[in-house]
Amino acid sequence: MIVSHRIRLVPTAVQEGLFRRACGTARFAYNWALAEWQREYRAGGTPTEASLRKSLNARKASEFPWMYEVPKTVVQHAIKHLGVAYKSFFDDCARFKRGQLKAQRIRRPCFKKKGRHEAFRVDNGTDKTHPNAVCVDGKCVKLSRIGWVRMREEVRFAGSILSATISREADAWYCAFILDVGDIPAEGTARGIVGIDLGIAHLATLSDGSAPIESPKPLRRLLGKLKRLNRSLHRKVKGSRNRAKAKTTLARLHGRIAHIRADALHKLTTGLVQRFGIIVIEDLNVRGMLANRKLSRAIADIGFFEFRRQLEYKVKMSGASLIVADRWYPSSKLCSMCEVTNEHLTLGERSWVCLSCGTTHDRDVNAALNLARYPESWAGSACGAEGAGEAAIRLVKPAA
Repeated sequence: MIVSHRIRLVPTAVQEGLFRRACGTARFAYNWALAEWQREYRAGGTPTEASLRKSLNARKASEFPWMYEVPKTVVQHAIKHLGVAYKSFFDDCARFKRGQLKAQRIRRPCFKKKGRHEAFRVDNGTDKTHPNAVCVDGKCVKLSRIGWVRMREEVRFAGSILSATISREADAWYCAFILDVGDIPAEGTARGIVGIDLGIAHLATLSDGSAPIESPKPLRRLLGKLKRLNRSLHRKVKGSRNRAKAKTTLARLHGRIAHIRADALHKLTTGLVQRFGIIVIEDLNVRGMLANRKLSRAIADIGFFEFRRQLEYKVKMSGASLIVADRWYPSSKLCSMCEVTNEHLTLGERSWVCLSCGTTHDRDVNAALNLARYPESWAGSACGAEGAGEAAIRLVKPAA
C-alpha cells in the first residue's frame, strides 16, 4: 500500500535558499516545457513529455548549466507533471465532446507564476548510483545536493521511501513523503454499523446515540482577523518589503485555518474507522450546495468533501467498510419509526412530528438512524445490487 506523510521541516537559512532555488528551477522547467509543447503543436508536431525531457537534457549543459545546482529529479518531475496536466486536459476534452463536461470546467495547462504553489519533487528512482537520494534518520531527512534537513517529527510509517515533495506554505517548509508500506494488517474494529449525517449546526450526528460532534468552524472564528489582514495588505505599496511581510502574515493565517479544519476532520474520521466496522454516509452534492450564497461559506468551512475523502482511504487501512447512500435517499424526511415519508419537510425545520405515528424527530438524529438502516433496505430491495445502478450504493472495502 502507498501512503503519504507530510512533516514540517526546520531548515537553516542556507537550506531555505537552496529550497527556493529548486522551486525556481522546477517552475522554469515546467514553463519551458509548456512553451516548447505549444510551439511544436502549432508547427504540426506531436510533443510528449518524454521527448521534452530528452530535449532539455541535451541542451542543459550549454544553455542552463545552473540546473546542475539542484537535484536532477527536480527538472524531470517538473516536465512529468506537465505530461500529467496535458493528459487531464485531453481527458476533459473527450468528456466535453461526449457532453459530460462543460467548457468552463476544462483544465487547461497554464504557465506557473512565481510565489504560488512553490514546490519541487525528489525521489529514489531507478538510478543505481544514488539508491538513497532520499533517506530518513530519526528527525532528519537527507536530500540530494541539499544535505540533512531537520524535521519536527519522525516518519510514522515503516516502509521504503519512493519520493518526497518539498513545498512552501506561508513562511514554512513541508516535506510530503510517499512510502510503500506493503500490506497493512487490518486493525481489529468493532462489528457495529453507524450512520453519519453531516450538517452545518453540527459537524456530524451519529446513529449510536452519542452527542453530536461539533465543528471548530475556524473560518467563522477568524473571519474578522482575516478581513483586517486583507485590508492591511491592500494598503501596502506593491513591491515594498512591508507588503511582502503583510502577505506572509495573511498566508500564515490561511494556513492556520486550514490546519484547524484538517485536524478536526482527521481526529473524527480516525475515531470512526477504529470504532465501527461499517460506516454509512450520504452522497452529498457539495458543488450544488456551494451554489447557495447564504450557506456556501458555512459549508466550505466544514469540509464535506474532505471528510469523505479521508474516510475512503482510512477504511482500507483499518479493515472497515464505507457505504455511500444514494443522493436521493430521503434520510431526513423518512420517519425512522414507521418509515413514512414527510414530503412537506423544509430545510429550515430542525425538528418535526410524524403525522402517522406521532413520534417527534430531531432532523439530524433521524437522518443518521435512517442511514444506519440503509444497507438493509438496499439489500432487501427487489432490484438488488444489479438493478439499483451505480448511484444507489457505493461500497469501499478494505484493501486485500
